[in-house]
Amino acid sequence: MESQPVSLTLAWWGTAWLRGLVAADDLLDALGEHAVRHVVAPAHGGPSSSLVAALGLLRSAGAQEVGAAFPVPGDLVGLGGPAAFNAAALDAGEAVVAAAAGVGWTPVGVGAAVEWTAHAVGRRPLPDVGDADRGLRGALLDAADRLARLDVARWQPEIADELLDLRRVGADLEAPPGVPARCVDLAGRALRLQRVASLAGRSDGAAVTALEIDARRDAVEGLARAARHALTAAASPEVWPPA
Repeated sequence: MESQPVSLTLAWWGTAWLRGLVAADDLLDALGEHAVRHVVAPAHGGPSSSLVAALGLLRSAGAQEVGAAFPVPGDLVGLGGPAAFNAAALDAGEAVVAAAAGVGWTPVGVGAAVEWTAHAVGRRPLPDVGDADRGLRGALLDAADRLARLDVARWQPEIADELLDLRRVGADLEAPPGVPARCVDLAGRALRLQRVASLAGRSDGAAVTALEIDARRDAVEGLARAARHALTAAASPEVWPPA
């Protein structure tokens, strides 16, 4: 199974719970793959609450869905501010947003628990699922061509293996009722290609000239960016295609 970010799990299963498609035990079982315990705390201090209680407050505030974001410096995809929330999301590398309630949560691991910090958030721009899918496919073709010309497979054969094995992703991700199959597949491919980008970016390897190093870095960065946008779209019910 691909390494599934906790915010992706919470976006999918939290949305299913808010919409009455799964029970609280199902939600907690899914999140138990990441940590034994999940709590939610206010951004400016105060007592923490259980995850289900915090989701209940979001439902009372009108939320029927939770989306996710996976930003990096220079690419705040899926975030709409304010600055304090964006900074916390960048520190975590991920976040969830209940847009209808104007609330976002950022995670941090604390021992065997994940502590989510709640923030006030603004409206957020999101990539369209179709556009993100096409962007991911295009980035894959471009990166594969560039990496082949740099003979990456010779000095990092595991990258070639990952690229050749793309057809099997999707089924490995466990999604609750209500998540479109297209989004499950897109998330699976995005996670696999994030892994490819991470492997390819570990060293300059066989690239011996500045031109080769720059070409390799551009290929890896383009693939990683497309994967982040695809994963954000797949994890954001606001832009899911109609059932």
